[in-house]
Amino acid sequence: MSSRSQKRTPERDASLHELEAKLWYSFKDLALLDTALTHSSYANEQGPGHKYNERLEFLGDSVLGFITADKFFHAFRDIPEGRLTKLRASTVCEEALFDFARQIDLGSYLLLGKGEEKNGGRERASIVSDAFEAVIAAIYLDGGIEEARTFVLRFVMEAVEEKKISFQDYKTQLQEIIQKNPEEDLTYVLSGESGPDHDKRFEVEVHLNSNVIGKGVGRTKKQAEQEAAREALALMGYKQETKG
Repeated sequence: MSSRSQKRTPERDASLHELEAKLWYSFKDLALLDTALTHSSYANEQGPGHKYNERLEFLGDSVLGFITADKFFHAFRDIPEGRLTKLRASTVCEEALFDFARQIDLGSYLLLGKGEEKNGGRERASIVSDAFEAVIAAIYLDGGIEEARTFVLRFVMEAVEEKKISFQDYKTQLQEIIQKNPEEDLTYVLSGESGPDHDKRFEVEVHLNSNVIGKGVGRTKKQAEQEAAREALALMGYKQETKG
């Protein structure tokens, strides 16, 4: 990224200030937030030297990983390393970050090239989740690790508490049970979805051969699949560990 400054319109500044209210953070250097929301496709259209968010995304990924690992290490003292690793992985994956970003409607604040705009880039998980990581980095650079920590944990701990993110991997547990009978076929079927783009609800059925053995609802398809597998395990009489 070039270090030269980039001019913003009053309308863009107003939009960024609107987003600051959703972030619960006020930037000393608003240009950092603007860069975090600038996709490379937009920068390429503006010409050489225009800043975009890929370097911030790189930094934000590491800041996110550290904050979550540190929090889980101290908050869940009796949880073994393997389960902590699974929890952190489910927290920093693209789908989880996309869900966090949709809670603040982050996609609507992105600067996208005409092609990405036309192709629905504002609702593309890869683009929006990358921007969320870039915003983490922008907050970290502007306000330090504690401000970044406050921002990240606002989303992560709510997700853990609401079981959107779980220690349990019910799908794997169910698959291991079904695999004992090689002739059985286990599949997950999206049976419905509802709600606006920023607050979707997905309904999933888990099928054993042609029979529905569990149903689940979640804010992401993966969460709904986990819930369907959890219900199937319960109906099959398998006890599940309590969380945490």
